[in-house]
Amino acid sequence: MYGYRGKLLEINLTDSSISVKKLDENLLKKYLGGSGLGARLLYDLTDGQTAPLDEENVLIFMTGPFTGTKIPTSGRHAVVTKSPLTGIWAEADVGGNWGYELKCAGFDGILIKGKAVKPVYLWISEVGTELRDATHLWGKDTYEVDELIRKETDSQAVISSIGQGGENLVAFASIMTDGKDGRAAGRGGVGAVMGSKYLKAIAVRGKQRVEVKYPERLKQKIKELAPEIVDKTRMFGKYGTSGGVQGHEEMLNFPLKNWAGERWPEGVEKINGIVMEETILKKQYRCKTCIIGCGRDVEITAGPYQGVNGAGPEYETIGTLGGLCMIDDLEAIAWANELCNRYGIDTISAGSVIAYSMEAFERGILTAEDCDGLQLVFGNEKAMIELIHKIANKEGYLGKLLSKGVRKAAAELGNYAEEFAIHVKGMEFPAHDPRAYNGVALSYATSNRGACHVQGFTHGFEKGFTMPELGIDQPHPRHSVEGKGEFTAKLQDLMCIFDSIKLCKFVIIGGVKLTDITELFNAVTGLNLTNQDLIKIGERIYNLKRLYNVRCGISRKDDSLPPRILTQKRGPNLPPLGKMLNEYYAYRKWDEFGVPTEAKIKELGLMADYPDAVL
Repeated sequence: MYGYRGKLLEINLTDSSISVKKLDENLLKKYLGGSGLGARLLYDLTDGQTAPLDEENVLIFMTGPFTGTKIPTSGRHAVVTKSPLTGIWAEADVGGNWGYELKCAGFDGILIKGKAVKPVYLWISEVGTELRDATHLWGKDTYEVDELIRKETDSQAVISSIGQGGENLVAFASIMTDGKDGRAAGRGGVGAVMGSKYLKAIAVRGKQRVEVKYPERLKQKIKELAPEIVDKTRMFGKYGTSGGVQGHEEMLNFPLKNWAGERWPEGVEKINGIVMEETILKKQYRCKTCIIGCGRDVEITAGPYQGVNGAGPEYETIGTLGGLCMIDDLEAIAWANELCNRYGIDTISAGSVIAYSMEAFERGILTAEDCDGLQLVFGNEKAMIELIHKIANKEGYLGKLLSKGVRKAAAELGNYAEEFAIHVKGMEFPAHDPRAYNGVALSYATSNRGACHVQGFTHGFEKGFTMPELGIDQPHPRHSVEGKGEFTAKLQDLMCIFDSIKLCKFVIIGGVKLTDITELFNAVTGLNLTNQDLIKIGERIYNLKRLYNVRCGISRKDDSLPPRILTQKRGPNLPPLGKMLNEYYAYRKWDEFGVPTEAKIKELGLMADYPDAVL
């Protein structure tokens, strides 16, 4: 098929074997690529009994049909596995240049099985694929690894690697790519799975052109879309994702004080993207084929955080390491962000567990002895930074405790510690408050990987976006309840398309609609799909991920939100989750326990794949 290589690189680390598997064309048509095809592979190869950090778990890197083309913002890939943080479905989507290079090296994806006996890294080029010894790289951070491997392979190679966080099996360890530019497959602990397999890095270099069916049609469509994308995302390019910090705080969407705070205008004035642009910003960073350029490269040349030089903090990082912890020093946040990138740990989960520990300390649940003398009070930037070191290295009682994530930390502390543990299904919240948007509340509760704002991207469509092809002709009122179930489900299915073809969701800000995506897809592949065809594929993918989670014991009991979010008001709204969930299940044709019905499985063509899918 055009847009694909048709090949999956399979690596068995246990016996060091390397093979190439042909991807079935019908499988690609049914699941597209990215996290969609990853879902099919994970369902086939693991189950509810698979332990995330055992060698029976698999680690899947997958591109999509847009990866390797000139479509704006298509330089992305997905990492799929079973999560050590949540114990269920895990996917981490990441930009940069790595996915593009893999596609140009001749592969749609990589399937990693087994476990090596000692640290190794994988080197993929047009010459061939080989496993190399990585003993000399073990213990080094991701910036160091990037530099060393490029010296050993090709100066133009792109590296995905783990740092000490992945080596030490921190439950929210990330996989970092693009060196100092610091693009992260951040969520769910995919880096810990990589570390459990003694796989330190994957280096790729490719030069093969990706063929599309109708290059002139594709070129014309890109020419049509690009000017509006550039124009509507201009502020994203100038100030990055953190340019919206103040606006989110005003809408009571920016997280504060472990989700217990109300307002903090004086704090966000010091840590937003505008301040970054005026002070420490060195230049924009763009993922492959990107025309937006929201990435920040920052540099600090003086003061206590002198030496910071690389990827700057995004909105989510400023929200969690900044707002959640009440840290109003932008340079301290930038240093904390760089530490997380070097160690390879997710900034969202890191900020969340640190904020959680600060509240536990202030409430007397954690003692000074537990904290090795650290004064874990909100606003203490030095304590926040010290905790990052402790978590990544699993140092001391507190480092080991927090490295497990907020759910397991709270369960271990006992008493009423779980009352203010903010997560869904074990996944810590990103920096968007569900009390600000009912769609976000429902999306968090039902997201397949746990609390996630981009699995539905609903807040954008409750604030300003439209998608007429889905019946969303105007923004959905953010505190409305009626129709929120259908609204959220439709957007989750749409986001499955983005995550499977590999397209950045920020193009929605640039005015890209479903019809545009369908036209791009048909120009690349030569197929003749309709909007409805694509959405049905998205629905199939979303339901398959849910079926995987049902295997792992997930049901309605897990589609919930923490007590603080459901009972403590921030502004005028508390999300009526039960009512919205009933509508959501009814629209999806799931039963009262949140399990896809046999009728729905048959409708989506999943029954032939999984005759035992209904439990």
